[in-house]
Amino acid sequence: MKVSLIVAMDLDRGIGRDNDLMWHLPNDMKFFKETTQDHIVVMGRKNYDSIPEKYRPLPKRENVVLTRNTEFIAENCEVFHSLEACLEAYKDESERTVFIIGGGEIYRLALETNAVDEMYITHINHRYGADTFFPEFNLKDWSVETVQEQPKDDRHEASFTVMKYIKK
Repeated sequence: MKVSLIVAMDLDRGIGRDNDLMWHLPNDMKFFKETTQDHIVVMGRKNYDSIPEKYRPLPKRENVVLTRNTEFIAENCEVFHSLEACLEAYKDESERTVFIIGGGEIYRLALETNAVDEMYITHINHRYGADTFFPEFNLKDWSVETVQEQPKDDRHEASFTVMKYIKK
């Protein structure tokens, strides 16, 4: 089983505000969709709730929701009550990657438990006044390569760089 993490964050490590995305960056959204398609996406319940209903569950992906609420049901999604139980359920998965897609608490858990093999981080060159942040991690533990660069243009309010971090 390979576990990847995918996130976009601003210059302050901000990833969201009021349980919502803060930016409109079509090429980053396209990168997210193409990268996670046909794989397993793992998200917290608040992150799941923040996805507009018409896009839930995310199409062409197996959607997994993590919640402490044992009564929670999400149509056409797998539900787990801990990250450990989720990863245990997919431990024999060899065809698809398990993508941790947020939010902040789920990212923190995944990094703390050392479950992540690689990360795709979109670094957005702007500050958005977030209230949710991506956790700090030790850069020395990762090798880094640039995947994609996007300048600011009429479709993108800020420039960004997608970086791939591979656990050493």
